[in-house]
Amino acid sequence: MSDIREFIRAASGTGNKATLAIRGGRLVNVVSEEIYQADVAIYGERIIAVGDISDYIGPDTKIIDATGKYLAPGMIDGHLHVECSKMSLTSFAKAVVPLGTTSIVTGLDQIIVVGGPSAAREFLDEARETPLKVFWGAPCKTPYTMPRSTVGHYFSPADHQATHHWPECVGIWETVREFIQEEDPDVLAALELAERSRLPVLGCCPMTRGARLNGYQQSGVRADHESYSPEEMLEKLRAGMHVVVRESSISHFLSDNLRIVTEMGVKALRRISFCTDDVVASDILKRGHLDNMVRMAIAMGISPMAAIQMATINGADALRIDDKVGSISPGRAADILLVNDLREFRIDAVIAKGEEVARDGRMAIELVPPPRSAALLTSMKVAPLELDDLKLRYDGSGDTARAMAIAVTPEKIFVRTRRDVTLPVIDGCVLADPAQDIQYVTVVERYGKTKNRPVAFTSGFGLREGAIASSTAPDDNNIICIGANPQDMLVAINHLIANHGGQVVVKDGKVVSFLHLPIGGIVSDIEPSEMAALEEELDDAARALGCTLPWPFMYMFVLQITAIPEYAITDLGVVDCVQLKVISPLHGNGGEEERAAAAE
Repeated sequence: MSDIREFIRAASGTGNKATLAIRGGRLVNVVSEEIYQADVAIYGERIIAVGDISDYIGPDTKIIDATGKYLAPGMIDGHLHVECSKMSLTSFAKAVVPLGTTSIVTGLDQIIVVGGPSAAREFLDEARETPLKVFWGAPCKTPYTMPRSTVGHYFSPADHQATHHWPECVGIWETVREFIQEEDPDVLAALELAERSRLPVLGCCPMTRGARLNGYQQSGVRADHESYSPEEMLEKLRAGMHVVVRESSISHFLSDNLRIVTEMGVKALRRISFCTDDVVASDILKRGHLDNMVRMAIAMGISPMAAIQMATINGADALRIDDKVGSISPGRAADILLVNDLREFRIDAVIAKGEEVARDGRMAIELVPPPRSAALLTSMKVAPLELDDLKLRYDGSGDTARAMAIAVTPEKIFVRTRRDVTLPVIDGCVLADPAQDIQYVTVVERYGKTKNRPVAFTSGFGLREGAIASSTAPDDNNIICIGANPQDMLVAINHLIANHGGQVVVKDGKVVSFLHLPIGGIVSDIEPSEMAALEEELDDAARALGCTLPWPFMYMFVLQITAIPEYAITDLGVVDCVQLKVISPLHGNGGEEERAAAAE
């Protein structure tokens, strides 16, 4: 029902009557910041009238009685790597729509690096058949790694030219600070195209302040979701940005970031919005999604109206989609939440795209995933590995070697520091040492373009035995594996190759837990509850190997992200994320020189 004439006539009272009416509720008007009694008339997927809707009711109008309830707008996740949930868009809708999330903004960058724009188009077409609206940001480029790792598709200026006209396209996604700092020609070309297309630039500039922030803002960035402290967020707000508070499954920033409101006296709450960035089913089913963020903000002393605005109209304003979503207003999408108590903010019912789709935390309609293309179901182009592929050769002499390990800490998932250690050398190979909490880590290029499979070391995972591996791993979704011994790593990696993707735990040469991710090697159509159970089974299996981290697989797969200091690993090898170059994990194999240069 896309003919604008039909909507004009229905809203003017001269055409068809409302298909749905919500009566008796109290409207949470996030635009005027009022709460008052009002009915809502809906025609098709749009709101056509708010207030007295008597003239819009016809004999076929379906009526929803909202007496005693509040009517709030459907919520908007302003920045989400939806594929990192490991759920397809159909499955993800099943998880979050009953919780009141009716719109998400995503770059689909993870499926793009696997299958290119055609894969993103498949996902966007899939979303149209769900109650979940998907607004798409064209990635500034893919992958986001520096130096550039190997992926299936490199999103380029030509791709921007070919996709900016897509109806879902609302901006340039994940404009990483390093690309602006290094004046990356592809990204600068994409920004020029964005200006011609009148698309906003959406940022990614963690720990960026002072002169670096000044330089970054010349890109025209409108909103940023990466503030590691309230002071950083305040500086960005004062510099004219829309600031997006992130509360993901693994990065908990809401309570700290919102201190700019509760402790630092900021009054410009309309420039603050919410996102989850990376969430998984087990966390969503326990804590909630954006509804959880609203409750957390209210618990901090922020008013229910302001908290709801952060989850609705503020994000719509930041993304310039407030003419489509974000408020219960004529002409906007008919995405409305029925809520019993604003302070408790538990969603009683959800209307999305003009239909009641969920009630009491459960979907009220059936969602069926579409058939998948053969290209997405057979995305592994790498041959099985051999044991020699997982050995780290040493050119030096002696029975020990000095090495560096990428160290993680349970306190801050994205903090990867350097740990220097002495490791045994046997038959010319440097060995991991679980007794020192030193494990092997490797990234296997899986697109068949190279034979890259560097081996290095990591610390902080606590694995005493076995191996864990994943083919979903932003930003390039090459296979990443951590293990106490090469034999179990070999079984884990080859199992993922044979099954075209997933996450796996191996012990004593046997697979003890496996989550199959057949769509692009990164997502599945299984039910959210089944996904949550398998996630917990995987994490429990990893902990049985000695892993002490709260989210073993998420801590592992973010090791490939180079946009956050200090160290990462991609299919190119260990990356110094400050110097933006590949370094050796072994001192004397190039490691000492890079270490000295970095210290200077």
